[in-house]
Amino acid sequence: MAGIENPETVAEHCFRCAVIGYYIAYCEGVDPFKVVTMTLFNDIHEARINDLHKMGHYYIDFREAEKKAFADQIAFLDAGVKESLSKMRHDYEQQLSRESLVARDADILECLIQAKEYLDNGYPVARTFFKRAPDYLKTKTARGLWKQALEWDSHSWWQNVVKFER
Repeated sequence: MAGIENPETVAEHCFRCAVIGYYIAYCEGVDPFKVVTMTLFNDIHEARINDLHKMGHYYIDFREAEKKAFADQIAFLDAGVKESLSKMRHDYEQQLSRESLVARDADILECLIQAKEYLDNGYPVARTFFKRAPDYLKTKTARGLWKQALEWDSHSWWQNVVKFER
């Protein structure tokens, strides 16, 4: 929708979301294992039904398709694992625990950071995501990280690592 060449993959999003989730969980004093597990399984349905852009959600009730895909994906797992993942998904969807709040914040924050990187790479339309998404961040840590990211130049991290000789 934004005309971005080579956009982030679902795998890249999930990996970064898990890393961000671990950090926020640590800072917020909640179970990082539960948060990381939530972030890794949050979008697993997209392996079967793809990642539908929010514009598609306007026209299609994608939540039902996500639930069906997830149920099919875990159907043949050991009963204990299936029950554990089902409970975790329900917790995440209903935002029942502090861990689920952190996992959702990690998901939103990863998207915001990706949008910031797109902006830094010359895609100004990515700034559109900055309008509402930050309002959904619940934890102090996620809100603080987002404030830092707004000031951050995503190209600068390596400039103090690599030394160029004259």
